[in-house]
Amino acid sequence: MLAVLIMAGGSGERFWPLSTKKKPKQLLKIFNEKSLIRLTYERILPLVDKDNIFIATNEIQQEALKNELPEVLDSRIIIEPGFRDTASAIAYGSMMISKYVANPTIVVLASDHLITDEDEFRKVITIAEGEALKNNIVTLGIKPTYPETGYGYIETAKADLNVAVKSLGFKEKPNLEIATEYFKSGRYLWNSGMFIFNYSTILEALKMYSSNHYNTLLKLAEMVKENDGVKTAEAVRDTFMCFEKKSIDFAVMEKAQNIVVIPSSFGWDDVGNYLAFEELFEKNSDGNVVRNVNCISIDSNNNIIVSDSKVQRVSLLGVHDMIVAVTKNDILVCAKNKNQEIKKIIAKL
Repeated sequence: MLAVLIMAGGSGERFWPLSTKKKPKQLLKIFNEKSLIRLTYERILPLVDKDNIFIATNEIQQEALKNELPEVLDSRIIIEPGFRDTASAIAYGSMMISKYVANPTIVVLASDHLITDEDEFRKVITIAEGEALKNNIVTLGIKPTYPETGYGYIETAKADLNVAVKSLGFKEKPNLEIATEYFKSGRYLWNSGMFIFNYSTILEALKMYSSNHYNTLLKLAEMVKENDGVKTAEAVRDTFMCFEKKSIDFAVMEKAQNIVVIPSSFGWDDVGNYLAFEELFEKNSDGNVVRNVNCISIDSNNNIIVSDSKVQRVSLLGVHDMIVAVTKNDILVCAKNKNQEIKKIIAKL
């Protein structure tokens, strides 16, 4: 039976000060009138019973998440007692799902992606479900539209849309020269971080390629009978922290022989940093991207100005190539070419 695990524990630091630990990027309504996690939930809902949608988060964010998605049962909110990277999060979340869904085929989704063609997305998920039932671990690879250096890539022999093919390897984020080669070849796909697999298949993969995760998971499975939120997280904390801190790519995807990728094109964007606003929204007559705030602009262009709607007006004079993000408590003014370094500010708070 199909079940969904939405990963919603990230802090979205690249969108500070709009995004904070208590209210991260996936809970904001700066890209749409709905939050990113609401969009993710509603996007997959036509394919699966609502009680088979589970959300993995942490104790800090659980209250805000419940307020955003009140229809999700408490037992379907999986609170991770610590951050041990994606291999642990996916393993633990999948195990928790297996307590409620018999022999589940699990779709792992990020909570903070935008997808414009939702019908096409659901079509691809249905294809992926069929491939997962063949004991494959399936991932969705996005057909590149330009040579992006901020994404990892997946190599294939050929990349026909919606046709599952064997993965030939995962590639780290390339420089522009290599990314251009990837793009021209037509054989490389952006790594979306979405996975589809049967629970028994991922268990077998962990057993073969990451014994730490497999053995720790067996211990946790014996400890957990049903999910009781914070009480469960506290009860399993010490054992959970025995997980090696490792991504699912390093733990399984780069080693397993049954990895299948589906080349896809459904208007995907992982909205990784403030520059995403320029891809998603048109510039105004002054040459700026402005969201959720009135902006007076004089001799100022190629800027990104965004607010959480608590500010009435932002005024710019002689400002170029900048990011201006405004909340009730903080203002960020950042050169666009320094947007990847916002974490340096957070470290000083």
